[in-house]
Amino acid sequence: MNIRILALDLDGTLYNTEKIVTDANKKALAAAREKGVKVVITTGRPLKAIGNLLEELDLLDHDDYSITFNGGLVQRNTGEVLDKSSLSFDQVCQIQQALEAVGLPTDIISGGDVYSIPSKDGRHSQYHLANPLLTFIEVTSVVELPKDITYNKIVTVTDPDFLDQQIIKLSPSLFEDFEAFKSRDIIFEIMPKGIDKAFGLNLLCQHLGLDARHVMAMGDEANDFAMLEWAGLGVAMANGVSGAKAVADAVTTLTNDESGVAEAVKTFILEEES
Repeated sequence: MNIRILALDLDGTLYNTEKIVTDANKKALAAAREKGVKVVITTGRPLKAIGNLLEELDLLDHDDYSITFNGGLVQRNTGEVLDKSSLSFDQVCQIQQALEAVGLPTDIISGGDVYSIPSKDGRHSQYHLANPLLTFIEVTSVVELPKDITYNKIVTVTDPDFLDQQIIKLSPSLFEDFEAFKSRDIIFEIMPKGIDKAFGLNLLCQHLGLDARHVMAMGDEANDFAMLEWAGLGVAMANGVSGAKAVADAVTTLTNDESGVAEAVKTFILEEES
């Protein structure tokens, strides 16, 4: 197996519960890179929201890449954008209306800025707790949004039980017109139709002259399903949801708190190619 790209989700995968990359994971990634494997962070977040992770992993060269916004942005880690997909203002209005109809708050993300609209009954999003490094701007309606910006994605973040109750009340058209999924128990995300982590990885592979068989992808949640299924080798985390394990080619025996990434890298990259 000729793995050239290791695509890694963050929460529940590379990060442990404390949002830390374990020493075992760091050592495994360094060893994989020594063998010529590119480590590509593949996340729903913008780069601004991952703090000093790229520096911590020494992924700041011109030839280091990340897939951000769940595939909506393909970029060099220096900041240069190779490909991007976004929502139109009309689509933002459509999504916000759908969320408002079931009492869910709306976070509209543009780069490192987040425009937050509370629900009519005053429920505020908890997205700032999940991504404190972003800049949050509260507005009362979409009318107040700037018109000359790129709308990368929309999220709603609230108590998990309430979120699950309200998601099933959403109009079916939302799921038909957009990519809509839970990325964590408290986070529901809406992306442009057809945009997911597999889409972004495929674009990156086109830039690099590679294809899916050269990619090993690791993840744990619904927003990882597409890349786990698309990659030449999809590896789900032991702590992953059942859907991730169902579409993956392999499942780690160790969780994200037990350095499951290091286990998979050792098994499928270091031992395979030694």
